Amino acid sequence: MKKYQKELDMWFKENGWNYWTPHEILARLFEEGGELARLINHIYGPKKKKDSEEKQELEEEIGDILYTLVCLANVHNIDLDKALEKSIGKVIKRDKNRYNASR
Repeated sequence: MKKYQKELDMWFKENGWNYWTPHEILARLFEEGGELARLINHIYGPKKKKDSEEKQELEEEIGDILYTLVCLANVHNIDLDKALEKSIGKVIKRDKNRYNASR
Protein backbone atom coordinates (compact mmCIF):
# COMPACT_ATOMS: atom_id res chain seq x y z
CA MET A 1 0.00 0.00 0.00
CA LYS A 2 2.97 2.31 0.60
CA LYS A 3 3.58 2.40 -3.15
CA TYR A 4 0.04 3.60 -3.81
CA GLN A 5 0.06 6.07 -0.94
CA LYS A 6 3.26 7.65 -2.26
CA GLU A 7 2.06 7.60 -5.86
CA LEU A 8 -1.20 9.30 -4.99
CA ASP A 9 0.50 11.87 -2.77
CA MET A 10 2.98 12.75 -5.51
CA TRP A 11 0.15 13.10 -8.03
CA PHE A 12 -1.72 15.47 -5.72
CA LYS A 13 1.43 17.54 -5.13
CA GLU A 14 2.31 17.67 -8.84
CA ASN A 15 -1.14 19.07 -9.57
CA GLY A 16 -1.11 21.47 -6.63
CA TRP A 17 -4.17 19.80 -5.10
CA ASN A 18 -5.10 19.49 -1.46
CA TYR A 19 -6.82 16.46 -0.06
CA TRP A 20 -10.43 16.91 0.95
CA THR A 21 -11.11 17.38 4.63
CA PRO A 22 -11.55 14.22 6.71
CA HIS A 23 -15.28 14.96 6.90
CA GLU A 24 -15.52 15.18 3.10
CA ILE A 25 -13.48 12.00 2.68
CA LEU A 26 -15.75 10.17 5.12
CA ALA A 27 -18.80 11.30 3.16
CA ARG A 28 -17.14 10.05 -0.03
CA LEU A 29 -16.29 6.73 1.64
CA PHE A 30 -19.92 6.14 2.59
CA GLU A 31 -21.06 7.14 -0.88
CA GLU A 32 -18.67 4.61 -2.41
CA GLY A 33 -19.73 2.01 0.17
CA GLY A 34 -23.32 2.55 -0.89
CA GLU A 35 -22.39 1.93 -4.52
CA LEU A 36 -20.66 -1.30 -3.52
CA ALA A 37 -23.66 -2.37 -1.45
CA ARG A 38 -26.00 -1.69 -4.35
CA LEU A 39 -23.84 -3.72 -6.71
CA ILE A 40 -23.62 -6.64 -4.26
CA ASN A 41 -27.40 -6.53 -3.97
CA HIS A 42 -27.69 -6.61 -7.76
CA ILE A 43 -25.32 -9.57 -8.04
CA TYR A 44 -26.39 -11.67 -5.04
CA GLY A 45 -29.61 -10.18 -3.74
CA PRO A 46 -33.19 -10.02 -4.90
CA LYS A 47 -32.93 -6.53 -6.40
CA LYS A 48 -31.62 -6.97 -9.92
CA LYS A 49 -30.18 -4.13 -11.97
CA LYS A 50 -32.49 -2.25 -14.32
CA ASP A 51 -31.61 -2.30 -18.01
CA SER A 52 -31.29 1.49 -17.89
CA GLU A 53 -28.66 1.42 -15.09
CA GLU A 54 -24.96 1.79 -15.84
CA LYS A 55 -22.84 -1.34 -15.71
CA GLN A 56 -20.64 -1.57 -12.62
CA GLU A 57 -17.73 -3.83 -11.82
CA LEU A 58 -17.00 -5.18 -8.35
CA GLU A 59 -13.28 -4.54 -8.83
CA GLU A 60 -13.89 -0.88 -9.69
CA GLU A 61 -16.18 -0.29 -6.71
CA ILE A 62 -13.67 -1.86 -4.30
CA GLY A 63 -10.93 0.22 -5.96
CA ASP A 64 -12.94 3.41 -5.35
CA ILE A 65 -13.17 2.55 -1.66
CA LEU A 66 -9.44 1.82 -1.46
CA TYR A 67 -8.64 5.11 -3.21
CA THR A 68 -10.76 6.99 -0.69
CA LEU A 69 -9.08 5.20 2.22
CA VAL A 70 -5.63 6.02 0.81
CA CYS A 71 -6.63 9.70 0.73
CA LEU A 72 -7.82 9.53 4.35
CA ALA A 73 -4.66 7.73 5.45
CA ASN A 74 -2.47 10.27 3.66
CA VAL A 75 -4.25 13.18 5.34
CA HIS A 76 -3.42 11.61 8.72
CA ASN A 77 0.04 10.25 7.84
CA ILE A 78 -1.12 6.70 8.49
CA ASP A 79 0.88 3.84 6.99
CA LEU A 80 -1.81 1.56 5.56
CA ASP A 81 0.54 -1.44 5.57
CA LYS A 82 0.95 -1.09 9.33
CA ALA A 83 -2.75 -0.40 9.86
CA LEU A 84 -3.74 -3.53 7.93
CA GLU A 85 -1.11 -5.65 9.68
CA LYS A 86 -2.48 -4.53 13.07
CA SER A 87 -6.05 -5.29 12.05
CA ILE A 88 -5.20 -8.73 10.68
CA GLY A 89 -3.21 -9.55 13.84
CA LYS A 90 -6.13 -8.43 16.02
CA VAL A 91 -8.63 -10.56 14.08
CA ILE A 92 -6.37 -13.62 14.09
CA LYS A 93 -5.90 -13.39 17.85
CA ARG A 94 -9.52 -12.58 18.62
CA ASP A 95 -11.14 -15.09 16.27
CA LYS A 96 -8.69 -18.01 16.42
CA ASN A 97 -11.30 -20.28 18.04
CA ARG A 98 -14.40 -18.50 16.86
CA TYR A 99 -15.15 -20.56 13.79
CA ASN A 100 -14.65 -24.28 13.92
CA ALA A 101 -14.69 -26.83 11.13
CA SER A 102 -17.72 -28.67 12.55
CA ARG A 103 -20.11 -26.06 11.18
